[in-house]
Amino acid sequence: MAKLEAASDVDLYVGSSAISREELLRRVKGVDAIVCLLTEPIDAAVLDAAGPQLKIVANVAVGYNNIDVPACRSRGVAVTNTPDVLTNACADFTWGLILAITRRLSEGERVVRAGKWGGWALDYMLGMELRGKQLGLVGVGRIGAAVADKAPAFGMRVAYTDQRAADIPNSTQMPLDRLLSTSDIVSLHVPMTPETRHLIDQKALTKMKRSAYLINTSRGPVVDEAALAWALKERLIAGAALDVYEKEPEIHAGLMSLENVLLIPHLASGTTETRTAMADLAVTNAIAVMNGKPPVTPVP
Repeated sequence: MAKLEAASDVDLYVGSSAISREELLRRVKGVDAIVCLLTEPIDAAVLDAAGPQLKIVANVAVGYNNIDVPACRSRGVAVTNTPDVLTNACADFTWGLILAITRRLSEGERVVRAGKWGGWALDYMLGMELRGKQLGLVGVGRIGAAVADKAPAFGMRVAYTDQRAADIPNSTQMPLDRLLSTSDIVSLHVPMTPETRHLIDQKALTKMKRSAYLINTSRGPVVDEAALAWALKERLIAGAALDVYEKEPEIHAGLMSLENVLLIPHLASGTTETRTAMADLAVTNAIAVMNGKPPVTPVP
């Protein structure tokens, strides 16, 4: 904020929840830059409300499916995101989800907090070891590659779907169907596009091993939550760990009562260091464009 305030007049929204549509349309009028979060849809109506002097929409996120990029480009408005600075935090978090769901950590804590633990037993609440298992990465951008880099520490081999991915040591590229049917952990790292909406649907889930786990730290609509609730209830897969949801902050009711799903409130990049770096990069982009310079991290 100090950096922004030194460079321009700032209208900061400080509400406890996402800004309403009406207030957003009102407050963007006449601005040169919009620094937004993934909770703000920036579409043609917002761009028109802002006016022709708008120069940049700087998203404090690596994903930018909340922004109508073609509408921005047709108006000469730059669009930026915050890649790289959140890669390690999100990769670490992905492994946290993998460990938590395969070793039933949150399930076990609920038992303890409810006073229902009766003591140690040889066959009590058994999970799955990672060593010797296959990690399947659906999409291998920066975060997916960073997740893959950590796989050898857990003794896992890696399979991935992205034919455009850089070389990943000790890994195998394979079609999605084969990856789903052979992987013990399926971790999603694709952007939100029309092609990836409900990429993991009922048909995809039925191809997975009954012993497999699904991890989603990408975008909620990549997974059909109704289909996932059905697959988990029927034990067609062993479990799932979700950080993102189709209609955030709403979560499909069918998931809420299931013990074999870990539900996290969109925290993958949630470290003080990372969120600060994301905000700083978005501000750097906004200031650069307002001063007539090219953005540091324009969207592709």
